Amino acid sequence: MKLWRKLAQLLWHSVVGKLWATIMLLVAVVLIILGVFLLQYIDIFFDKDAHNIKVLFVITAIIGFLLSTFFAFFLSSKIQQPLLQLKNAADSVSQGDYTTRVHIHSSDEIGQLANTFNHMTEQIDKLIGDLNHEKNHLTSILRSMGDSVITFDADGEVILANPSGHLLLSQWSSLERGWDDEGGQEGKASFKGIPAPLRGLFHEVVKEGRDATDKIHVHSTVWSVVMAPLQSNGVIRGAVAVIRNVTEEHKLDKLRRDFVANISHEIRTPLSMLQGYSEALLDDIVVEEEERKELVQVIYDESLRMGRLVNDFLDIARMEAGHVDMNYQKIDLKGMLRRVHRKFQVYAKEREVALHAAFSEEPLVIMQGDEDRLEQVLTNLLDNALRHTPAGKSITIDGERLNVNGKAYIQLKIKDEGQGIPQEDLPFIFERFYKADKARKRGSSGGTGLGLAIVKNFIDLHHGQIVVDSLAGNGTTFTLLLPVEQQEGNVVHAANHQILH
Repeated sequence: MKLWRKLAQLLWHSVVGKLWATIMLLVAVVLIILGVFLLQYIDIFFDKDAHNIKVLFVITAIIGFLLSTFFAFFLSSKIQQPLLQLKNAADSVSQGDYTTRVHIHSSDEIGQLANTFNHMTEQIDKLIGDLNHEKNHLTSILRSMGDSVITFDADGEVILANPSGHLLLSQWSSLERGWDDEGGQEGKASFKGIPAPLRGLFHEVVKEGRDATDKIHVHSTVWSVVMAPLQSNGVIRGAVAVIRNVTEEHKLDKLRRDFVANISHEIRTPLSMLQGYSEALLDDIVVEEEERKELVQVIYDESLRMGRLVNDFLDIARMEAGHVDMNYQKIDLKGMLRRVHRKFQVYAKEREVALHAAFSEEPLVIMQGDEDRLEQVLTNLLDNALRHTPAGKSITIDGERLNVNGKAYIQLKIKDEGQGIPQEDLPFIFERFYKADKARKRGSSGGTGLGLAIVKNFIDLHHGQIVVDSLAGNGTTFTLLLPVEQQEGNVVHAANHQILH
């Protein structure tokens, strides 16, 4: 019984079964109608042959049933096979094989359906190919971008990020603890998938539905963030953030502002003194000849100081603009050291400071160097040493040849017995306008704060290195290391210990 029930269900759920059942029903209806109307007349008109006619009628009905069944299955097979092909092809398309085609060649409705199906799969295949091409194109663009691009959904989870964005996310994942979120406790409690520095901005963008920009400070770096909402039918479904490291730009902008402020500050004082003393001379306020000469001397000293200041400004400006002309050639540093030593010997005697020169016997020659620039470096360092070395002390200039990491270098040292530099000031002495002696007076002992910055730039242009070793009250030693042969890049930092000793 169960077998017949399953067979009936199978036939009923197939096209063949439905078609066969329909034909059988039609045949049965026809035979029943014929039997109802004809069997009664057979008994009346054919008394002798009634039984044979009835047998013939039954045989004819059976043959009719069999022929109908054969015809039904033959016809249904012509319909079922194309439908099975369409069904299998649809399964392949649903599994991602968009190259699937059905091969049905007929002009009826099933053939038209097959042609429509093939056209549909062709269009889908083309559409998917275009989408994959656009996706690969977008992925290549995102991968090549130096900026970090991160896309968040409405819940704050990351749904897309380029390699730079993934690296930034991993770096900022450790900022959760102790991060001061400006959004308050509400901002901290939600959007946990977003890095803490971006959480407040994301909350603002999702809430207001408009673009937002901000600069965030993470440790010692500054980041510019541009975040825009992702909207679909008026509903915000997330946000995309473009993040750029602007630490250098921020630093340069600050240096530019400080540069202008320092220029104004440095120039204003000598100008005020020049104006004040010249007005005193013009108004005949000073009567004594000695006082008049003293004012004229002050005006002269301040004019010289302003000239040095302007020249330093021009040197710094040219170096930062990349307009420094370097005349590289073979240089004998020993001859240059003797020349600088003789030039400063007079100034040293005036200040009662002993200026010593100690050179090795071997030649101190570099193959690529600018003699004028290196002489300016030594001049700035010796002038700085003389201004900070009291009377009765000494300054020593030393030069020798060294091998550092298998490469030949010339090491120059300028050592004084002056007041020294405090340890907290050492990391900043090569910055522009930085003065370790905050309380020193202007005048002959005052500098512009640009000399060591110029020295550092010129040494870098020679691919060398300059370091300073100093203790407050114990003097200062500036050590220069210049490569004998021209090199690319700076001297390795592993040589620092050898330079200082």
